[in-house]
Amino acid sequence: MNKRLAIAFTGPSNSGKTTLILKIAKILIDEYSKKVAIIKHDPSDKAKFDVEGKDSFRFSQTGAEVIVTSPTRTTYFSQENKDLDEMIRVFGKFDILLVEGLKNLPLPRIGVFRNSLEDDYFTYMDALAIDESIKTDEYQIPKNIDILDLNNPDSIISWILKNAKEV
Repeated sequence: MNKRLAIAFTGPSNSGKTTLILKIAKILIDEYSKKVAIIKHDPSDKAKFDVEGKDSFRFSQTGAEVIVTSPTRTTYFSQENKDLDEMIRVFGKFDILLVEGLKNLPLPRIGVFRNSLEDDYFTYMDALAIDESIKTDEYQIPKNIDILDLNNPDSIISWILKNAKEV
């Protein structure tokens, strides 16, 4: 079995985390032939996954664990929070896991920021992905944090392949 790698992304709302993860996932799949898994944290529990009135919605409203399977996909609705190991088991086979949020998970983490930095994120980060809107000399960025170009997904992927945690 190949190594499975995991990396996490953190940052404030509207910093570009989702956009960056989408770019990285697409490049890893299309250009590196990697099987990618993604976990997104929904801290305010506002994401909508199903359409009210449809069977899968009605099943998940019962409080049961629900799997909807079709010829092209399998969708899993769980009524409980899962830890990282449980989520990894649900995914099965993958090469790279990209996690958005969940800063308590013990994973290497890239902070994503535009316009301004928030230093309280520094303790959670191993790298910082920023664009030209951030003037690094205006901040006390810890020396152990690598600085990456938010607009260069290939260089971010190189960093990920070197620094991601085997899971």
